[in-house]
Amino acid sequence: MERNQRTSRDKVILITGCSSGIGYGVAHGLKARGWRVFATARQTADVARLHAEGLESVGLDVTDSQSIRAAVATVLEQTGGQLDALFNNAGYGQPGAVEDVSRDALRAQFETNLFGALELTNQVIPVMRRQGRGRILYNSSVLGLVAFPYRGAYVASKFAMEGLADTLRLELVATGIHVCLIEPGPILSRFRDNAHAAYQRHIQGANSPHREKYAAMEARLTKEGPAAPFTLPPEAVLKRVIHALESPRPRPRYPVTMPTYLFAILKRLLPASMLDTLLRRAGGEGRR
Repeated sequence: MERNQRTSRDKVILITGCSSGIGYGVAHGLKARGWRVFATARQTADVARLHAEGLESVGLDVTDSQSIRAAVATVLEQTGGQLDALFNNAGYGQPGAVEDVSRDALRAQFETNLFGALELTNQVIPVMRRQGRGRILYNSSVLGLVAFPYRGAYVASKFAMEGLADTLRLELVATGIHVCLIEPGPILSRFRDNAHAAYQRHIQGANSPHREKYAAMEARLTKEGPAAPFTLPPEAVLKRVIHALESPRPRPRYPVTMPTYLFAILKRLLPASMLDTLLRRAGGEGRR
C-alpha cells in the first residue's frame, strides 16, 4: 500500500486536552475506529486514568514549552518517528467584560488557546513534511466567527486561531499537509466548570459596573445540565473530525451544531447593527 493511502489502523494522532469533553470523546472514538491515539492531559491522575481506559496517554501542558517538546519526543520515540495527525483541542473560556479582563488574564487565555497550539504545530510540521502527508486540526468555536458579550478574551483567542489556521493552510499548500478548523457550538463538556473557575481566578466582579450581569452569568455557569439550546454530545464533533482526518479532500472548516451554521450565514447576510442586536440577545448579555 502506498504511504499516502494508509488505512486508519496504520495512522497515529496526537490530541491535546483529553481529560474530558471533546478531546476525551474524540480520543476514544478514533481508537475504536483503528487509529493509534496519543491522548494527552495536564494532570498526572488524568493521564493515568486515560491509560487505564486503554489509550496511550502522555502528559502535556500546552502552556509549557518543555512539556510540549517532551510530549512530541515521546510520541515519535514510541511510533518510530511517525505522526499522521494533530488535533489541537486543549482550551478553556475566560468569561468577563472586556474592561474587566486584565493583561494577565488575556495572556493566560492566549497561552492555552493559541500560543501552545502554535508551538505544538510547529513541532510536528517538520515530521509531516518528511512524511509528505499530515493533518493538523484546530478546535475553534462558533465564537471564532462571531462575538458574544462577556466572552471577549475567548472570542479574541478563537478569532486569532481562525486567522492563524487560514494562513497556515495557504502556506502548506502542495506539501500533503492539510489544515482544518473544527467549529463547535454548544457541546456537553466541563467547559462551564472551567470557565467559572477562570472567572473566579481573574475577574473582580463585585467591584465592576457589570456586577449584576456577572451574578446572572455565574448562575448560568453553575447550573446543572445543558445551559444553551441545541447542545450536542461530543460525538457530534467526532463525526466532523473523522471526515477532516480521513477524507481525500478535507474541508477548511467543519461547523458543528445549528448555531454555528446559523451565525455563519447571518454574519454574511445581516447589516452590522442587526447582527449586533441578535448577538446581544443570543449571548444573553452575560445572563446565559
